[in-house]
Amino acid sequence: MTSWVGSDYFHTTILFVRIKFSCQINVRLVFLCDIEGDLGQTEWTAATLSQIKSQDYDVFLLPGDLSYADTSQPLWDSFGRLVEPLASQRPWMVTEGNHEIEFFPIFEHTTFKSYNARWLMPHTESLSDSNLYYSFDVAGVHTVMLGSYTDFDSDSDQYQWLQADLAKVDRKTTPWVVVLLHAPWYNTNEAHEGEGESMRVAMESLLFSARVDVVFSGHVHAYERFKRVYNNKADQCGPIYITIGDGGNREGLALSFKKPPSPLSEFRESSFGHGRLKVMDGKRAHWSWHRNNDSNSLLADEVWLESLSTSSSCWPSSRSSDEL
Repeated sequence: MTSWVGSDYFHTTILFVRIKFSCQINVRLVFLCDIEGDLGQTEWTAATLSQIKSQDYDVFLLPGDLSYADTSQPLWDSFGRLVEPLASQRPWMVTEGNHEIEFFPIFEHTTFKSYNARWLMPHTESLSDSNLYYSFDVAGVHTVMLGSYTDFDSDSDQYQWLQADLAKVDRKTTPWVVVLLHAPWYNTNEAHEGEGESMRVAMESLLFSARVDVVFSGHVHAYERFKRVYNNKADQCGPIYITIGDGGNREGLALSFKKPPSPLSEFRESSFGHGRLKVMDGKRAHWSWHRNNDSNSLLADEVWLESLSTSSSCWPSSRSSDEL
């Protein structure tokens, strides 16, 4: 199996991302990003991308499962052509999903070979040794991209990197902290139930201690938004967890949610769509989820968020607001 960097549009896209983020350019006072996981290459994918293209945004965030190539290299090429109109105009920041592993026991033993070659993220800028996890700052938001399919226990490089990365966050400069990963830690759908549990057990306390605001995931082909949660209980100082794995993939929707619904789950629906996070300032942000309905984008769920950096009750009393 061959694996190589694709056509020039990928070079152009990555160059744009590196310049934009290494220079810490704030595009505007209000920061707007579109978020979508499990994108694929279907008619639903095209509908999602069309709706995203019709509205302005600064950054596109994708928590894994990009092309669904699964070792078929021409599908990486067709995916590149599909997303080029958007990815050549705005930064696309991605992390890996299970469909990027591309392990073939007889012919290919190096995992993520095509993904790492074609979608090289600026990981070295955040002192990460791996393209599978990294972070970046833009417009008051510190965004952490984690790897669900690389080691994450307390002895792993990813864990040590995450611990150091979160410790360096200055909540004066970046009052918002957002995390993306592929396999959800909280999920009431029957699909992929419990697959993110071992990573949650290993890393959740790091995110909670750092007062991460929101955690986005994919993998489950549906939409679900949770309350602020920590250790399977509602907690006003924990992150809001959102599953957004409904980009339009070829495997279809995850239709079966467990009943009765969990009191931690605020909204859930098995439909294709996309999400928009609009950071208004250091205190307020607006999250909305837009359902795909033929050629229309319908607002189906929304909520106003308050950054945990402004919540005095969520920080130790010994830590003054000047230290945030």
